[in-house]
Amino acid sequence: MDMKGLFNWLNKTKIFRGLTPQEFSWVLYDVGNSAYTMLACSLIPIWFKELAIGTDPGQITGDQATAYYSIAISIVTVIVAVLGPIFGVLADRKDSKKIIFQTAVAAGVIGCVLNSFTWSWMLFLIVYVLTKVFYQASLTFYDSMLNDVTTEERMDAVSSYGYAWGYIGSCIPFLVAMVAYILSGGLSESLMLFSPLVGKIIGFGVTAGWWMLVTLPLIRNYKQNNYVEATHTSVSQVFKKIFATLKKIAVQDKKVLFFLIAFFLYIDGVGTIIDNCINIGTDLGLPTVGQVVFLLATQVVAWVGSLVFAKLSKKYRTVPLILVCIAGYFAVCLYALTLRTLLHFGILAFGVGCFQGSIQSLSRSYYSKIIPPENSGEYFGIYDIFCKGASFLGSAVIAWVKLAGGTINIAVASLAVFFALGFVFLILSSKQKSLNKASNE
Repeated sequence: MDMKGLFNWLNKTKIFRGLTPQEFSWVLYDVGNSAYTMLACSLIPIWFKELAIGTDPGQITGDQATAYYSIAISIVTVIVAVLGPIFGVLADRKDSKKIIFQTAVAAGVIGCVLNSFTWSWMLFLIVYVLTKVFYQASLTFYDSMLNDVTTEERMDAVSSYGYAWGYIGSCIPFLVAMVAYILSGGLSESLMLFSPLVGKIIGFGVTAGWWMLVTLPLIRNYKQNNYVEATHTSVSQVFKKIFATLKKIAVQDKKVLFFLIAFFLYIDGVGTIIDNCINIGTDLGLPTVGQVVFLLATQVVAWVGSLVFAKLSKKYRTVPLILVCIAGYFAVCLYALTLRTLLHFGILAFGVGCFQGSIQSLSRSYYSKIIPPENSGEYFGIYDIFCKGASFLGSAVIAWVKLAGGTINIAVASLAVFFALGFVFLILSSKQKSLNKASNE
């Protein structure tokens, strides 16, 4: 069955609920890139520490490995924050976005494959950083494509479908990678059928293959409808344009400004909870296997939650739906005060899953509605500064509470402040007049 036949079959089964070919192709990229996200959140840190920790020459301690890995993540964040708006300006030029997008994807996929063949922890980390940079860059262009692949009335639903099917689709290659890890002795040497190197090659390889395969329809079908006319642009002109846009947002476009502030605050809380989910369970002394099972179940809950909000977005305005998600996270933070058992952890994970995909997808679509479509690449580069730079404040709060002798329960509950402030600023954004175009809020 070719791609056209697959698309027609999926439409008949109503799995993708009548998406157009461009919308379907766009959603598929979320299915593909989410596989790498799952790998980066689970097995990649384990493989890195297997290479890094030990007493042999060139190896380091566990604390050093954790520190170096955290530094690598920080480096990725800084690079993406600096380069995102620059790439966005270049991608906004006529017929440029598709070329830059597929270049970023190809480089990311190649880096993913090469990561499995690195023989030292330092080289592993360098290749990982480069791969993650290209991966994050592809997401900037991908998010900005939403204005081109669908109409304003369908943005909420299409964006939600992307996150929904990304959650489920990412589980397929991840399960293959996990089985390969187990059969390479990852949990017990008694289960080893092949070497750890083979397991790592399979894990990275199947993820890279999945990522590339489901990206092909978007590369084939995408058309850049919104753009600025291509002109010769120097580096200094690019920076001048970015600073001019930032000034415009800060001085004139209060709708975008207040939204970005709101987004930074509440997505900081979302990111902090996601990044510290294992730390929460560990501090409570909960069994690791149980935590992993609940976290996988969260992917399914997030899939269902995103589809529910996609349906709601057809009847209700975007801002009230985002406010519901923020309120849901606020309640989750307060519920953390009661955490004691694995069941409590599971209920917390369920609550997070209900709103995790929806708050991100609706934020993406709302932002798409209030920015100038011809400059979507540049604006999403700025959006990514607020997105990728988030979670450091929340992580700092958790660290401060823990160092002050507080419990993980109090630390997570403290994040409710970020959601409360985000709630207020989002309301302020909704009350401002859009300078760019009318939006159905």
